[in-house]
Amino acid sequence: MTSMPPRHFDPLRFCVAPRVSADERRQWIATAAYFKAEHRGFAPGNAAADWLEAESEIETLIAHGFVG
Repeated sequence: MTSMPPRHFDPLRFCVAPRVSADERRQWIATAAYFKAEHRGFAPGNAAADWLEAESEIETLIAHGFVG
């Protein structure tokens, strides 16, 4: 009889990313980008950078299950 390799418990196997609608995601990003702009005193020329930074932060939060 051939022995099977031991089965290891993988807790990540049971993790499910939260379901977030596109509208929720967009609203969270917009809100985060707004607060970034507010923190900078709404100086012009940084809207795209604010959005991209906020998008990255929100994606990280969603991926780790902190929102949803």
